Amino acid sequence: MAAPEWRHPGYTPRRAPGLTGYERVLIRAGLSPVAGIDEAGRGACAGPLVVAAVMLNPAKLSGLTGIADSKQLTPAAREEAYQEITRTALGWHRVIIPAQQIDACGLHVCNIEGMRRALAGLTPRPGYALTDGFPVRGLAVPALAMWKGDEVAACVAAASIVAKVTRDRIMKEISPQYPEYGFARHKGYSTPSHMAALAEHGPCAEHRRSFANVIGVVRARAGLPPVELPADVPLGVPVEASEVGQVSEEEAGHEAELSYG
Repeated sequence: MAAPEWRHPGYTPRRAPGLTGYERVLIRAGLSPVAGIDEAGRGACAGPLVVAAVMLNPAKLSGLTGIADSKQLTPAAREEAYQEITRTALGWHRVIIPAQQIDACGLHVCNIEGMRRALAGLTPRPGYALTDGFPVRGLAVPALAMWKGDEVAACVAAASIVAKVTRDRIMKEISPQYPEYGFARHKGYSTPSHMAALAEHGPCAEHRRSFANVIGVVRARAGLPPVELPADVPLGVPVEASEVGQVSEEEAGHEAELSYG
């Protein structure tokens, strides 16, 4: 029989805080309301970048259901969560940045500016902000950058869902304008069928022409040699073409309805 696990006499079992733990701590510290910020479409080679900010109602945190990282939910579950968030949130705002602006300003610049604009669009003014991934200067409120924030903070997960559902709806709406690409299915990410259509038809107005796979298609169709990535740039990571001359493709994933961020 195995010996029982030793525990310090002062040990007190506690429940895991779950997705709402960060918000509850910040609320108790007087930093309410707490806003979460996240984006969708950063790795796509077509369509807009969508950034969302959400402030969940502190009085309704315990009643939240169905909120998780948007990439872990089915499309139907995301739609249900989107309806719950927009119905019960204290405030929410989204920013849509088209492909042309991404090409003109750069992906990272658009992402940062989108986060600032999304937060600035919230009413009432938040007391604190949680961002997914990396710190953002100029948010005008105290903020914390969280690694995989959409998996550990409810407000960031909610922002992820709002951004993802908004972008998916946009890609479905524009799909009939460009039926040869299948945007409704892959949402502008670099799946094999999308890359085949891009090679056959060339880029449309929704493609990000600063991305390497789009640049590569344009050069190939013009009979020009491909532009090679520097050796120190890892494959599968979206990198702005203005920085390295080429951007690698987002890993293709499945041909079914996708859940990329």
